[in-house]
Amino acid sequence: MFPQLGDKLQDIFKDLRGHGVISESNIDVALRQVRMALLEADVDFQVARKFIARVKQKALGETVLRSIAPGQQIVKIFHGELVALLGGDAEPLHLEDKARILIVGLNGSGKTTSAAKLALLLKKQGRMPLLVACDLQRPAAIEQLATLGRQIDVPVRIPDPGEKNVQRVAAAALEGAPTARASSVQIFDTAGRQEIDDELMDELRALKEFLRPHEILLVADAATGQQA
Repeated sequence: MFPQLGDKLQDIFKDLRGHGVISESNIDVALRQVRMALLEADVDFQVARKFIARVKQKALGETVLRSIAPGQQIVKIFHGELVALLGGDAEPLHLEDKARILIVGLNGSGKTTSAAKLALLLKKQGRMPLLVACDLQRPAAIEQLATLGRQIDVPVRIPDPGEKNVQRVAAAALEGAPTARASSVQIFDTAGRQEIDDELMDELRALKEFLRPHEILLVADAATGQQA
């Protein structure tokens, strides 16, 4: 989805840059093309409509239309609004000492890999992360997290064989192991689940209530589109 959208936007912007003089008609044509590209990429109609309205309002300003390179100015406006649409500045994690981070998301969204990447980032920042395997549903999840932990040299708390109670796993990670007592931030990798699975959703609610995490991070596929 993103490569196709990027290619279409590049073509539209290339055409805009080629105009020495920009008229309202040129802008309207470009905006229609951008709106169509966004809708074809499964962007919500209301999101696309508001995005186009913001760009048009800024692009039709007298300063832009009379500038030496109006095409470049309008492309810059598009870029700024796209960045804002995708979230703007990154929000830093608010972590205290002994912070707890809960990783959640749908099945196959990349939670375990993201948990390991986050642990590596925190390690590089001078923290002492601990990965906790709380995915008791997917057979290979625990081994995957353990393997990733070895690769990045971060300790991993794994459940006892046959353990099916995720809250007991979390409690053991918080209280029992020397690695838990030494860690400055604990990252809990949970099982993927759908909102229609009442049992797993109840499990997650109970785990959240028990842990009272400082941060809950939702891992999602960026190409999910309106299904999100």
